[in-house]
Amino acid sequence: MRRLKLKPAEIAKELLELNGKMLKSLETLSHIEHVDVGSTPSEQVYQEDKLVLRYYPPQGEHIQKQPLLIVYALVNRPYILDLQPDRSLIRSLTEQGIPVYLIDWGYPDRADRYLDLDDYINGYIDNCVNQVLDHSGQSQLNLMGVCQGGTFSLCYTAINPEKVRSLITVVTPVDFHTADNVLAHLAKGIDAELILSSYGNFPGQMLAQAYNALMPARLGLQKQLGLPMQLEYHTSALNFLRMEKWINDSPDLAGQAFLEFLEAFFIDNRFINGALTIGSEPVDLGNIEQPVLNLYASKDHLVPPAASQALRTQTNSKNYTEHAFNGGHIGIFVGRQSHEKLPTLVAEWLTKPV
Repeated sequence: MRRLKLKPAEIAKELLELNGKMLKSLETLSHIEHVDVGSTPSEQVYQEDKLVLRYYPPQGEHIQKQPLLIVYALVNRPYILDLQPDRSLIRSLTEQGIPVYLIDWGYPDRADRYLDLDDYINGYIDNCVNQVLDHSGQSQLNLMGVCQGGTFSLCYTAINPEKVRSLITVVTPVDFHTADNVLAHLAKGIDAELILSSYGNFPGQMLAQAYNALMPARLGLQKQLGLPMQLEYHTSALNFLRMEKWINDSPDLAGQAFLEFLEAFFIDNRFINGALTIGSEPVDLGNIEQPVLNLYASKDHLVPPAASQALRTQTNSKNYTEHAFNGGHIGIFVGRQSHEKLPTLVAEWLTKPV
């Protein structure tokens, strides 16, 4: 066994440096009164129950007519797409002339316990699509779904192909039973009926803790050890705190919708195995013939690449493109390399003739 050669003087020096960074971090934190997120200007164009539809006007000389509607997941908050000015997919897209609309699901409470997937997909999303088309004066829109929102967008497009010009899926699970899909293995052990009978809705914090438990070293120990360096300076401290705010901002999930999603996708894998219906509407991904851009992260521990790549064989699109980003599930939006490439890739793809 190789012995570490530690010199007392070097250890003392490192401890003093660490102590200095910790004191500097405390001083930095004492001067931060507010952690701001979602800096891109927007206006509310529609509201229904907890849901708000936001519009981000396009900027620049070359304004595109076709609007882009973003459907985010029900868990966590969509401001990860607009975290701060220099890490904002939404801001970057508007600066390239794209009219962006975003569904903000809000925070479900016990009154929303019996909302189901039919309410979300055939109700809320369809209503928002109609509002976007009316507000933009267009007959079709581009649809972007993120994670679970991508699964919703696939369902919606299969049911309403005439309203969707093109579809973008981002870190979206399609095959929920790939061998490396850890979430699917965990889902099979969830006693959802017990949780919902106790809480009404599925607690968002419980789901957030489950996500963190999948990578305990990186999301726990490694992050804690790096805190003195992250918080030492004002700019880096704000960057860190914005991410922490988002990570811990986990809305509860409407009970019935959570149960149906768990059973239809994680348990029965119905995109692949068939027999998927939303409300009374059958969902056949073969109805999707419009252009599809499928984006995934090569190091995604929540939605493994194979789970997303399964989409290539499920639609009848003659213009199917997929692209891998070198990073994780969230890094695709906030990582420096991804942020430089993602908006340009999306904007160029959206402006191509169909």
